[in-house]
Amino acid sequence: MAQLATIASLSGTGLAVYGQVRQGQQQKATNNAQAENLRQQQVAQQEQATAQAAANDRDRQDKLARTIASARARAAASGVSPDEGSAAALTTGLRADAAKDAAADVATMSARLAAGRRSLLAADGSFNSYLRAGQTLGGAVRNLLA
Repeated sequence: MAQLATIASLSGTGLAVYGQVRQGQQQKATNNAQAENLRQQQVAQQEQATAQAAANDRDRQDKLARTIASARARAAASGVSPDEGSAAALTTGLRADAAKDAAADVATMSARLAAGRRSLLAADGSFNSYLRAGQTLGGAVRNLLA
């Protein structure tokens, strides 16, 4: 009769270990699906941010071109050569300011994309199920030996 109890205990432990391992496999599959969804969302966010940055850059270039054309026209209308002296310094300054704004926008976009990324150190929980299964098996063996 004692042998029957031992066999029943071992089979129960085996089923418990199998259940925990199976649960771990299902959890891993779920985590992989969630990671794939997250990756797809990040790709979509990156595409959206890239498109927005390109639109902002085009708008900034158009505004810069209009501003420079206006400044050159005013300088030419007042009799000053638009390619020399203070008029040239003005257009150079406008271009430098536009380049700084563009760099700031690129830095902002990079920070936004980086903030949306998930850490590579995020636990997926796949190891925990195997650890629990080992603890269950160890407890069963300890009970049998006691």
